[in-house]
Amino acid sequence: MKIKKVSVSDVPAIFTFVKAAISKMISQGIFQWDEIYPTQEDFIADAQNNQLCIVEIEEKAAACFVLNKDCDEEYKNGTWSYTGDDYVVIHRLCVNPEFQNQGVGQKTCLMIEELVKPQEVKAIKLDCFTQNPYSLKMYEKLGYKIVGYADWRKGRFALMEKVL
Repeated sequence: MKIKKVSVSDVPAIFTFVKAAISKMISQGIFQWDEIYPTQEDFIADAQNNQLCIVEIEEKAAACFVLNKDCDEEYKNGTWSYTGDDYVVIHRLCVNPEFQNQGVGQKTCLMIEELVKPQEVKAIKLDCFTQNPYSLKMYEKLGYKIVGYADWRKGRFALMEKVL
């Protein structure tokens, strides 16, 4: 497995597996993403900002994620353990359905930790849909703690943090 940043030209292929993942979540009763969010334009903007990454397994995109310091306004609802500026936020982590149930999400998170350590990042923050038991279980197993909640269009999301 390796992480690499991708360009705008890679977005259509990435968004194809994101749409497949959305369909799979919906079939499992997880209504976290839909046709309104995330959009291909979100991923294009991520690529233009040099923040969109994929995880490759044997040269095939197994997962994607965005890494930056952008926090939605609702992140103020969290009681964050780390309040300094040396943090990153994971957005739009998505495992290609072809690679689901193989530990790819967990390995991706561990690889992100290794990626940011040389940058002296002290904490990783994210939000997780409370009706997605698979993601919640994975993040908790990785040591992320719920520090608050945000209520958005699709429902309640747990604000989570891992202090490195």
